[in-house]
Amino acid sequence: MGLGLVAGPVMAIIIGPIEGILVVNVISVFNAALSSAGVRAHIDWPQFRLISSVLVLGAIPATVLLKFVPVAVVLTCVAILLLLSLSVVSFAQHKIPHFSGKTPALVAGIVAGFSNSLSGASGPVLTIYAQATRWEQRAFAATLQPIFLVAAVISILIKAVFGTAQMAHTSVWIWPIALIAMVLGNLLGARLTPYIAKSTARKFALAVAFGGAFTVLFKGVSGLIA
Repeated sequence: MGLGLVAGPVMAIIIGPIEGILVVNVISVFNAALSSAGVRAHIDWPQFRLISSVLVLGAIPATVLLKFVPVAVVLTCVAILLLLSLSVVSFAQHKIPHFSGKTPALVAGIVAGFSNSLSGASGPVLTIYAQATRWEQRAFAATLQPIFLVAAVISILIKAVFGTAQMAHTSVWIWPIALIAMVLGNLLGARLTPYIAKSTARKFALAVAFGGAFTVLFKGVSGLIA
């Protein structure tokens, strides 16, 4: 469901929600580019073009929110957005109604763009869309990668235009550490894949994401009542 699902809450805690999510956006470009190259034969290009074409419509309001809303509020919004998405993906997938046509894809693209710019994670939103449209799993998983790539690039560019792409307090060491962690994570995941059931890996990733989201929520609410 994407690098941002796990990394977003962690980076928001370590270096703050604005700089942290921007770092996740940048790292996601490299991660999604590598992943896209490996699954390009299975990408559903018409669906990719349809969803990606409206990502910017969600990214702009999210970036405006980041610019004018206090950090504690942003933290709380990020946490709530992640928790809602994670809850639907984890516990209510089979209760999602069936939809078809271009309109659901366009709505999913806009919401995914908003979610990606605000929280660094568009995967849960698109997973809900995939469940609603009964999108074939292999094509969906492959098509997510170039969508993640476009969403991350759009988020970075929009944040630069609106002046929220500030990294004055971000250590230069965060980049090599994040890139090394990403590469090692991909290599380790590829090595362990034959030995760990997909359901187990999914549960672990969701547990980490839930833990991170609850931590961000606690930090945000604490800031609001301080």
